Amino acid sequence: MQPWRVYVTTGNSRQALSDAVCEAFDSQKGQYDSEKRYYPENWFEPYISRRRKVGWDLYGLLKIEKGDRQKTHEQHRRNFLFFGAPAGMIFTIHRQLATGSWLDYGMFLQNIMLLAREAGLHTCPQAAWADYHKVIRSVLPDSDDEIVVCGMAIGYADPGATVNTLVTERVGAKQFTLFLD
Repeated sequence: MQPWRVYVTTGNSRQALSDAVCEAFDSQKGQYDSEKRYYPENWFEPYISRRRKVGWDLYGLLKIEKGDRQKTHEQHRRNFLFFGAPAGMIFTIHRQLATGSWLDYGMFLQNIMLLAREAGLHTCPQAAWADYHKVIRSVLPDSDDEIVVCGMAIGYADPGATVNTLVTERVGAKQFTLFLD
């Protein structure tokens, strides 16, 4: 079915989108509400610990201390600048499509990421964009029939940037796989 729609922004369109979303993010006007829940309402183990570990590892590298709201805000805001990448993509899906289409979408996103690496590029998928669907609609020509799935930065990573040294821990296959014979 190919249930995806992709908006690739560069130059002026990327800047206009970033400016609009950063303004909303900075002003906290309530425009940040996802149309589909990305995360669970109530976190539980082992997922909450895994999420926190990645977050604190990242913030530790960036020297952002727990409770430092200003630096936390600045770091989160970088999402809406596509982390400095020259191109940013916004992915949408028709709101009437069901779970299977969302699963197909995940495979599509992964393929983009793999093809980008093959071409020497780096990507960063970004769930944060979904919270700003109202602002995105005011800038991009998407319709009310579409739900913002995520954004994605694409460009060349800066190997000297501290943030790019983060290596996230992964659980071993034995922790999530049941081998049956």
